[in-house]
Amino acid sequence: MHSILRPAVVLFAALSIVTGIAYPLVVTGIGQSVFPSQAAGSFVLRDGKTVGSALIAQGFTSNAHFWSRPSATSPDPYNAANSGGSNLGPLNPALVDAVKARIDALKAADPDNTLPVPVDLVTASGSGLDPDISLAAAQYQAARVARASGVPLTQVQSLIDANAQGRLLGFIGEPRVNVFALNLALDAIKAKPPAQ
Repeated sequence: MHSILRPAVVLFAALSIVTGIAYPLVVTGIGQSVFPSQAAGSFVLRDGKTVGSALIAQGFTSNAHFWSRPSATSPDPYNAANSGGSNLGPLNPALVDAVKARIDALKAADPDNTLPVPVDLVTASGSGLDPDISLAAAQYQAARVARASGVPLTQVQSLIDANAQGRLLGFIGEPRVNVFALNLALDAIKAKPPAQ
C-alpha cells in the first residue's frame, strides 16, 4: 500500500504546485507585462476616480447619451458578476416581445428617425455586457444625442468617427465603437465652456 500511496501523493503535490501556483503566476505575469491595462481591468479614471471599465457595458438611459446594447444579466442589468446571455431562441415569444419593446422605446425616444433599427440596439450580446456597438447603432442614435445634449450633430458624428475601432487584425469582427468611451468624450465636450 505504501508503494502505491507515496507516488500518488507526490504526483498530487507536484501537479498542485505546477497548476495551482506556478502556472497562474506565469500567466498573470505575462498578462500584466504584455497587456497591463486589460490585466488590470481596463478601468477608466476621471478626476482620479474610477468611473467604470472599458470592457463592461454600462446602462445609459439619458437621451443625451449613447445607449449600450441591452443587457441579458439579471436580476440587475449590466451586472458583471452575472455575465451571460438570455439563451432565448429567435422564435421564443419572450425574445420577440423584448425586441418589440426595445424597438418601441427607440422609436419613442426619436420618433423622426427613419433609419433602420440596428439589430445590436435591440438584442443582447452573448455575455450580456458587450461594451461596443456597431457604427450603424451609433449613427442611429446621433441625432437624438445631439438634440438632447445640445452638441451639434456634426460634432457628435465626429466623435463617433474619432472613437471608431476597426476590425481586429484587419479582418475579425465588425467596425465598432465603445459606448462608455464615446459618452465620456461627449461629456468632456459638454463640460467645456463655450468659445468666446
